[in-house]
Amino acid sequence: MKITSVSSVLLEPIPWVLIKVNTDEGITGLGEAYHGAGVHHIAVDARLTQRALIGQDPRNVDKLFRDMMSSMSASGFYQGAVMSAISGIEMALWDITGQALGVPIWQLLGGKFRDRIRLYNDCHAGDEETAESYAKVAKATEARGFDAIKFDIDPKPTQRDKYNRCISNNDIAYFIDVITAMRDVLDPNTDLAIDAHWFYTPADILKVAYAIEDLNLLWLEDPIPPENVDAMAKITQSTRTPICTGENLYTRHGFRELVQNQAADIICPDLAKAGGLSEGCRIADLADMYYIPLAPHNISSPIGTVHACHACAASQNFLVLEFHHLDNEIWNTLTVERELIKNGHIDLPTAPGLGVTLDEEVARKSTKENLGFFD
Repeated sequence: MKITSVSSVLLEPIPWVLIKVNTDEGITGLGEAYHGAGVHHIAVDARLTQRALIGQDPRNVDKLFRDMMSSMSASGFYQGAVMSAISGIEMALWDITGQALGVPIWQLLGGKFRDRIRLYNDCHAGDEETAESYAKVAKATEARGFDAIKFDIDPKPTQRDKYNRCISNNDIAYFIDVITAMRDVLDPNTDLAIDAHWFYTPADILKVAYAIEDLNLLWLEDPIPPENVDAMAKITQSTRTPICTGENLYTRHGFRELVQNQAADIICPDLAKAGGLSEGCRIADLADMYYIPLAPHNISSPIGTVHACHACAASQNFLVLEFHHLDNEIWNTLTVERELIKNGHIDLPTAPGLGVTLDEEVARKSTKENLGFFD
């Protein structure tokens, strides 16, 4: 079996990037890359496809992953848009391999630890942004079957100067009021996570972390900018509130310092840009050496989401997978298989390869730029 072509498509209004790999035996693999400027172009660039993929056996997934990195070594192969494109192609190669062997991807990754994948729904309170509105949305989301929920709480600057990363006393009180209101209305066993979006200094965000320690959050995510592992370690070691980070890191090499310094309680790689499924499992194994759970970041379409489910199933330390698109009609209809999410979980596919099928009519209607995907 040989690879004959690689194509991509950019969808809208959410800029999902789907990648297709064709073979001379008629088996086609489907993957998804993390969206970003130029990713769909990089995925079909001759410097990547001609040097590393065309004419090669797609079942040599790890070899081709390294060949792709080598072919793009002058273009930042360990990070950014290049690694996002490589990640999406790697997923498509696993889809082909599973189809060729008649087994689901998770079987090829070492088998499964679980039959269904738990999701957390990323929520937004709406325009009001009051403690009451947050609590109302949290309770409504829980009622739809999710036992894990996350909110972004980014208070508009009041006394805070947005450039110095400090938090005003009013904003600290706002954080505490909102989180307390949600925790009060949710079932004790419903997990609540909070995302701080890299905005704050260690000293200021620790004031919040200390104040909510008894509320038993699932985690406080990205409390400070992601570049400084030592500063992240200081926060993690200073509070009983669990700290989560990792969506801006690439490959296991990008996670090594964070994990070895135990600078986070939970890691959240995005498999659609961190290296794909094999690399995702390697990252999980690295974290598991330090007993750190895995909670992948995920803003993908159902294609990338189900791909992530295969890696999550094969990772012992998996905790929960992010989901962003509740009530999004395109997300809910982009695969032939409808209603993938049931009671806050996705049942692990058992069909060969990825295990779900793209509804090409829906994808065509949502296309912004087609680079051979529908040719």
